[in-house]
Amino acid sequence: MRIGVVFPQTELGGDPGAVRSYGQRVEELGFAHLLAYDHVLGADPTVHSGWTGPYDIDTTFHEPLVMFGFLAAATTTLELVTGVIVLPQRQTALVAKQAAEVDLLSGGRLRFGVGLGWNAVEYEALREEFGNRGRRSEEQIALLRALWTQRTVTFHGRYHRVTGAGIAPPPVQRPIPLWIGAAVPPGYARAGRLADGWFPMHGPGPRLDEAKAVVDSAAREAGRDPDRIGMEGRVNWQGDLDRTAADIDAWASSGATHLSVNTMRAGLLSVDEHLAVLEGIAVRIGLR
Repeated sequence: MRIGVVFPQTELGGDPGAVRSYGQRVEELGFAHLLAYDHVLGADPTVHSGWTGPYDIDTTFHEPLVMFGFLAAATTTLELVTGVIVLPQRQTALVAKQAAEVDLLSGGRLRFGVGLGWNAVEYEALREEFGNRGRRSEEQIALLRALWTQRTVTFHGRYHRVTGAGIAPPPVQRPIPLWIGAAVPPGYARAGRLADGWFPMHGPGPRLDEAKAVVDSAAREAGRDPDRIGMEGRVNWQGDLDRTAADIDAWASSGATHLSVNTMRAGLLSVDEHLAVLEGIAVRIGLR
């Protein structure tokens, strides 16, 4: 199982030095990848009465693909993972171009996780439809892979029209690995049919087993081998190295191929505090 980290961007603010220091240090500690969340806009709770989302207008989010272009030059082995890009609120051809560029600049180190998102405020601002985002994402995935692998693409779908166009330069990985974040059965089935891997929203236990069964069944129905579909778990730091190690072992036993350690919302106040915790975890689980 490959073990990485969740970039704690909601707690590091806008300091580019913190981005560089964090990326370089987690690579030195032996972590395999860095995963970043995505939000383009935050909602203002004073305007959106009754707002209950976990993030708002004051929550800091670096744009993942731009940040990964920066980290591509600051690191050498660290896999760069979007976990996840809210795909249906973005223009597909532009996303394909941006992802291809990150993959090229990093020497083939991008893993492209996508999902549907939950924030209708962002969709409105980006002039994309919130209600059809699931159906539209499947067409987006097909177009992304075509643009990443073909010199010239003609694609006439329900939501997209591309006629004799392509990306140059192409990505190193052709296609870039595409993973899906899923929290409900339609998402699990979509991952089984289409994805190279998936990010479950439940930890090891009956709910994860049920979700994995849907993924596996959908994969078989699509003529795919479920064992070739990756699964990435997530462990939240709760102040105890032994508990973290046990949580990591539980994900490994559940069949996870990847895992990210998340130190956000644990009371850590600086990049140095986040990195100190990760160093302790790296030593405890034998990464260094």
